[in-house]
Amino acid sequence: MELKQKTILITGASSGFGLQIANKFHENGNIVIGTSRNPEKYQNKVPFKLLALDIADDKSIRSFSEELFKHISQLDVLINNAGFYLSGLAEETTIEQGRKQLETNFWGTVKLTNELLPYFRKQRLGKIITVGSIMGLLSFPNAAYYAASKHALEGYFKSLRFELNEFNIKVCMVEPMGFKTNIINSSVIAEGKISEYDSYRKKIEDFAKDLFNNSPEPTPVINTIVRLVGDKAPKFNHPVGKGASVILAIQHFAYKTFEKTIIKKINKFKRI
Repeated sequence: MELKQKTILITGASSGFGLQIANKFHENGNIVIGTSRNPEKYQNKVPFKLLALDIADDKSIRSFSEELFKHISQLDVLINNAGFYLSGLAEETTIEQGRKQLETNFWGTVKLTNELLPYFRKQRLGKIITVGSIMGLLSFPNAAYYAASKHALEGYFKSLRFELNEFNIKVCMVEPMGFKTNIINSSVIAEGKISEYDSYRKKIEDFAKDLFNNSPEPTPVINTIVRLVGDKAPKFNHPVGKGASVILAIQHFAYKTFEKTIIKKINKFKRI
């Protein structure tokens, strides 16, 4: 494990996973740069430097990369964490909402990564860790576009890891199960309402609320990312959470069992 001080960039570092990850690396003596769409709102609340970045805005990405290297001379690790959760049944979610979900979670992450790749290649050194989701490896109802954005990240970075190997740039994904963060409170809700879905929508919303209310603290996710930063040769996929390996295995090798399990969990909630 590498223990020397590193310069680490973490997107979406003003709350949730990003804030906890940034605080942990700062406590460990690393140089931490975080990003936020409104850094002035949070800067006096965090011990690390926050820079302005909206990953859904091309101009913001370009100006950010210029500003970043005024504060640091070398970037060792990029942790892609920024994004948001679009909640809603697929048919009730507008295409515009779905497009914004992909534009932020997928294209924003890709654009920022591409903006920083020339610096990594010049160094012939670096590590890119992307916080995906277990829903990048499987899907649940009420999150079709969110799952699509996370699946897209998996495919993109699977290819990128091969292309960057000769430059000594390591690429990996972290796929958390449900953990206590502000993801639900800050989520965007589908705008449409179709009466035929009323009963099912109520059940799935109660199912999701119950799932997140009983979720554990995100310490295992933070610990996984800390370990990956110090790992000289990390593997690509890192599902995190109780039962993650089991549920993935069931989905791949016994899909009908997986499907029946999810349906049973949802149907335990009463109809309206």
